[in-house]
Amino acid sequence: AHQSKMDFFCKLGYGKQDICKVLENLGQEALEDDVLKELIRMGSKPQALESQAQPSQPKLVARGSCSTSPGLKWLGEDGSDSSDSLRPIVIDGSNVAMSHGNKEVFSCWGIQLAVDWFRERGHTYIKVFVPLWRKEPPRQDSPIADQHILGELEKQSVLVYTPSRKVKGKRVVCYDDRYIVKVAYEKDGVIVSNDHYRDLQNENPEWKWFIEQRLLMYSFVSNRFMPPDDPLGRHGPTLSNFLSKKPVLPEKKWQPCPYGKKCTYGNKCKFYHPERQHQAQLSVADELRAKTKGKEEQRCRCSA
Repeated sequence: AHQSKMDFFCKLGYGKQDICKVLENLGQEALEDDVLKELIRMGSKPQALESQAQPSQPKLVARGSCSTSPGLKWLGEDGSDSSDSLRPIVIDGSNVAMSHGNKEVFSCWGIQLAVDWFRERGHTYIKVFVPLWRKEPPRQDSPIADQHILGELEKQSVLVYTPSRKVKGKRVVCYDDRYIVKVAYEKDGVIVSNDHYRDLQNENPEWKWFIEQRLLMYSFVSNRFMPPDDPLGRHGPTLSNFLSKKPVLPEKKWQPCPYGKKCTYGNKCKFYHPERQHQAQLSVADELRAKTKGKEEQRCRCSA
């Protein structure tokens, strides 16, 4: 009987020590309900329930404290962490490297700078496409700098080589731009390049829209990778919204009225009037009536 009760409560997930204590207190003939009540009263919890409850119970943090435990990092609306709220990044390796090398040298360090920039922002899916022949020893007509970086990025599963081979001494290169656009389109990500891919835009109307809306241009300023704050122009999304799957709408900021106190729109004016902050906004007609009434009162006082 003792062993069967031990097995029963062990299956429920209670620790053997707790079960033994309760059975010693209540006796071996105690009913299972009584044993269970005593286990609960002691504060013993099934191990399975404890392991389930731990991640769902947030720890209390002192008010004003910014520190959170690793399990409580920022969660999106769908319960996924912040890295899932960021778009996948597909980098045109040749374009970035040549841009960093002032169109004279294939500078692999430029690729590393771009990858690091997106990593620091929290992007987890980053792919760089480079033609396979860039693995070969550099020639005078195509110099390459810091070639070892390509090997390091390949080991990290960040860099992908597009196929190329030699046929009768001539190099046959697959079109790496098509890989870049295709992967970015399928992943619903962002293309990092200063190329407009006009030939591919004409090839596929869906790609045309995608390239227009998801192309992130950039500059290198003193070995610093710098994308624009407004990737789609002054009236488009901010850079952070452009790189996010769920854009955050900015709070509505009241724009001051360009006419100021001379404004004749009254309460119908859509702009902000600091001088009307503590008074109800009157219509134009009501404002005129109030002014004329005030003038009439002044006249009356003067005549009196």
